[in-house]
Amino acid sequence: MKRCVSIFCVVCCIHLLSWGQDSVLVSMPQDDVVQQIADTVRHMNKFQRFKAKITQSIKNKLNEPYDTTRNKGYWWRAMKHGKIDFNDSTMGYPKFVKFCWNAYKWGDHTFNSYDTAYVQGTGKNWKLIFKSDNWLDTYVGTPFKDVRMVMNSNLVSNVGVSLSFMAVSLGYSMNVSNLIHGENVSNKAEFSFVCSRFALDAYYWENRNKTNVIYTDESIDEDRHKFKQSGLSRKAMGLTAYYFFNNRRYSQAAAYTFSKYQKRSAGTWLAGISLQHFDVKFDVDKMPEEARYYIPTQEDAPRILYNDYCVLLGYAHNWVLGRKWLLNLTATPYIGYRYNHFHNDGNMESALSVNLRASVAAVYNHKQFFVGLQGFADHHRYKMGDSRLVNSTIDFAVLTGVRF
Repeated sequence: MKRCVSIFCVVCCIHLLSWGQDSVLVSMPQDDVVQQIADTVRHMNKFQRFKAKITQSIKNKLNEPYDTTRNKGYWWRAMKHGKIDFNDSTMGYPKFVKFCWNAYKWGDHTFNSYDTAYVQGTGKNWKLIFKSDNWLDTYVGTPFKDVRMVMNSNLVSNVGVSLSFMAVSLGYSMNVSNLIHGENVSNKAEFSFVCSRFALDAYYWENRNKTNVIYTDESIDEDRHKFKQSGLSRKAMGLTAYYFFNNRRYSQAAAYTFSKYQKRSAGTWLAGISLQHFDVKFDVDKMPEEARYYIPTQEDAPRILYNDYCVLLGYAHNWVLGRKWLLNLTATPYIGYRYNHFHNDGNMESALSVNLRASVAAVYNHKQFFVGLQGFADHHRYKMGDSRLVNSTIDFAVLTGVRF
C-alpha cells in the first residue's frame, strides 16, 4: 500500500512540474507574440493596414469550407476557393468551358509533348529574366564605285527585362544613356512563342550610336582613312517561324526561353519562313567634312531600305553537359526575295536575298534559378547598283532569371 501511495505521489509531482514548465514556456511567449503583433499593427500606415485586412479577408474566404460534391457546379465552387485544377477531368465544367478545356488539352498534347527521357518540364509557368544585352551592327563592302568601306557601330550596352508565361515571352531593353542623358541611342523589343513542334520570334530594334568608318578610295590613293560618323540611324524588325522535325527529343525552349530541361543530348533539322524589314538613314548635317565629299547634300544621301521574304532550312543541337549545363548551336541559312532601293527617289528594285543566321547558347540551371549566355549573328548580303554590302548584327547577352 505504501508503495502505491509513493508511486502516486511521484506521478503527481511530475505532472505538477510539467504543468509548471508549460506555464513558463508557453504562456510568456504568447504574451510576447501578442505584443509583437500589436506593435506591428501600430506601426502600419493606413494603406498597410488596409492591405493586410484585404489579404486576410481573401485568405479567410479561400479557406472557408465548401461543398466538394463532384457535380456540374463543383468547378465554380472550387474556383472561388482557389482549388481549381485544369488537369482534373471531373471538375464538372459547363459545355463551353469543357470545350475550351478539351481544346487546351489537345493543343498541349499535340504541340507541347516530349519524350520524357530527353525533355522534362520545369514545373513552373512563370519566368522573370534580367539581361545585359551587348550588340553592334556592321557594314562591309563598296557603297560607291572604287570605295571599299568598313563601318562598325560603337558597342551598344542595353539593360532589359523579360517576362514569360508558359510558351510566351515578352522582353524590352534599352541603352543606359537613354535613362541617364535622355538620348534615344538604342532600344530593343522582343516576342517569342516556343512549343515542342515550332517556334515564332519577332523583334524590333533601333540604333543611333556613333559609327566608326574605315575606307579606301582607290580613285585617289590606296591609303586607309578613318573617322567617326554620327547622324546614322538604323532600324530593323522581323518575324521568323520555324518547325522542328525531331520535336519529341529536342527542345529549343531549354536553351533560349528556359521553360524546359534537356536531359539528354539531341539535335534536329528545322525549316520555316523569315520576314524582315531593314532601314538605314543618313543625316548629312551631322556628317564630318570628309564624308561630305561623297555625300554633299541630303538629296545625295543613300538610304539602305529593303524587305526580305525568305524560306530557311537549318540545324540545331543541344549538348547536355553534366546535370546542370546545356550548350546549344543553331545555324539557319535562308534565301528568298527582296525589295530594296538605294537612293531617296522612291524607285524599288527586286533582287535575290541570301542570308545567314547563327546562334549559340550556354545555360546553367540550379533549382528554380538559371544563368545564361547567348550569342546571335545575322548576316545580309545587299546589292543595289554599284553598291555591294554585307550588313550584320552581332549580339552577345548575359542573363539571369528565376522560375516561379
